[in-house]
Amino acid sequence: MTIQPAALEALQSLFLGFAFAGLLASAYELFTARRADFQLLQTGGLSAVASVPVVVFSAPFLILRNTVRGRRIEGRPFFFVMLASMIAAVWSMASGRVVLDLLLFLGA
Repeated sequence: MTIQPAALEALQSLFLGFAFAGLLASAYELFTARRADFQLLQTGGLSAVASVPVVVFSAPFLILRNTVRGRRIEGRPFFFVMLASMIAAVWSMASGRVVLDLLLFLGA
């Protein structure tokens, strides 16, 4: 059984996107003693502009964390959890592709 190179690149992007999202959200929490969330964009001013890259690249982790938490606490339906997981996976693949391209650019 062989895997196509395009599928391998997609899997690498997906895994790297999720790993980078978790790393970025955890680093933000470590350095600021606050949880990273989408409300960072609502603060306004320069801090909201500075938090855009953090929110954009940690969004897959934030979506899954909020979805799992909402399923456990609020009892959200399974379909909602599945849909949110698919959105997080696509977002992770896109951000992972950007990170992978940046790493390849810096290494070349």
